Amino acid sequence: MAFMIKSMVGGQLKNLTGGGSSEEPKASEGEATPAEAQGMTREEFDEYQKQVVEEKMERDAMYASKKAGRATVRVELRKKYRLPKSEQDEAQITMAGDDVELPDELTRMVRQDEEEEEDKESFAARLQSLQEMDIDTIKEKAQETFNELKTSVAEHKCRVM
Repeated sequence: MAFMIKSMVGGQLKNLTGGGSSEEPKASEGEATPAEAQGMTREEFDEYQKQVVEEKMERDAMYASKKAGRATVRVELRKKYRLPKSEQDEAQITMAGDDVELPDELTRMVRQDEEEEEDKESFAARLQSLQEMDIDTIKEKAQETFNELKTSVAEHKCRVM
């Protein structure tokens, strides 16, 4: 609070009194470069700037990768629950390229869902083939199996009885 009052009132007081400082501005000596202001040589400052830019690019790449990973999770959940697709998620995934990594838990979950769907499809295919058969054919196969079981049990009866 005191800082705000000082900056608001102090600036106006300096203008009224003519600056209030006995120092001459550095304009006569020449302006200091940003490197000199930070106490570095020009080469050190250039190297520092390159390093800052590289770090920023790495952070941006990591951020884009994480966004694409989240988008991939959303896409997989939409597939699982058969929800409409989002173009924004697809755009984020394509922007990240091949750098998208799914969490291990999500990968396992997707595999399990795919296996369950395959099992359902195979069961549905069996039901479909049963529906295509005649009821008489099914009865004949069941009767044959029953008769085979009967004969195998009769052969293996206990000798004592």
